Amino acid sequence: MATLVDTNVLIDVFHTRSAFTEWSTEQLAAAQINGPLLINPLIYAEMAAGYATSEELESALAPSLFRREDLPWQAAYAAGHAFLQYRRLGGDKRSPLPDFYIGAHAVVKGYRLLSRDVARYRTYFPLISIISPETHP
Repeated sequence: MATLVDTNVLIDVFHTRSAFTEWSTEQLAAAQINGPLLINPLIYAEMAAGYATSEELESALAPSLFRREDLPWQAAYAAGHAFLQYRRLGGDKRSPLPDFYIGAHAVVKGYRLLSRDVARYRTYFPLISIISPETHP
């Protein structure tokens, strides 16, 4: 089964040593055994901030490790509706957050999501399959 990898997990592995670095590294390896690891343009863009050159980013997120997939149009629609719910619940952002697109992408395509940000995804995409420290300690 394919796994969409959230930016926070990639940051744990490639940039910031944290309490989650070991967990993220192990879960990334386990997910790769079960199917392809995926990223989309939003995840790529979020990761770009941590690299001085596109060549460095390309090396870290090599297509041989991470399959790249465009955001499906159905996911954009679902992200818009998640954003509407967010606003109705008192959210103050004026445009959809990247997490809405990432979560919608996973839901629409039936992918698992590897992420540490469970609360937002569970709130706006309750049917999403998440690999997180809470579900896979």
